[in-house]
Amino acid sequence: MPDENIALSFVSADTPDAREAAARLAALYGQSRVEDADVVVALGGDGFMLQAIQENMDSGRAIYGMNRGTIGFLMNEYAETGLMQRIAAATSETIRPLVMEVETTEGAIPTGRAINEVSLFRQSAQAAKIRITIDGKVRLEELICDGVMVATPAGSTAYNLSAHGPILPLDAPLLALTPVSPFRPRRWRGALLPNRSTVRFDILEADKRPVNAVADHFEVRSVLSVSVRESRRSTVTLLFDESHSWNERVLTEQFRY
Repeated sequence: MPDENIALSFVSADTPDAREAAARLAALYGQSRVEDADVVVALGGDGFMLQAIQENMDSGRAIYGMNRGTIGFLMNEYAETGLMQRIAAATSETIRPLVMEVETTEGAIPTGRAINEVSLFRQSAQAAKIRITIDGKVRLEELICDGVMVATPAGSTAYNLSAHGPILPLDAPLLALTPVSPFRPRRWRGALLPNRSTVRFDILEADKRPVNAVADHFEVRSVLSVSVRESRRSTVTLLFDESHSWNERVLTEQFRY
């Protein structure tokens, strides 16, 4: 695609730095409506990038993030010059969200999507008791813990990493199943699963030990069971500078000390 034919839409987090950057870039490169854009340029941090991904899922628009936040693991470095050339030369990565289906104590079954992870957390002072089933087979009869999550490769460097889960390359056909502060089994540290797996969590003693479930920013309280799988239909494409690709970031992160 010739540089001059790329229609850009600049969107920003609600911070002074991000808003000012979006205004300057729009003045330099023009501003298309989001629905008319080839590429959405997201300015902010990783939290705002997750929001932009959710809003542009299945739209056919690619997303090129530039960091105007803090960590910015999902973002490219911010610069105002040569943007068209950077986008034209960028490498693309297609990611799929997780789909979370929940049964609650009230019988409702809300559905949420997650780019990073689906997490379960205890709601009370008592540890949660959770049974884990993979593709219809019980793999762990009882996990006593503060929580547990299923993380995508895109989310493996976020909360999953903080909980000592593995970092996954973005193109790895895997999901990370990672406990949060496990008490029993004490030595269990999680598992790597094929990305076509369906993970079911059943909450044991749900009345006594209530649990909530979170798909990125979508939270459901007092759940009885949670089913998690990777979507086979929904996709979004992210663009990364060749000089700072996702795989390079993953390697760099693994050699930090």
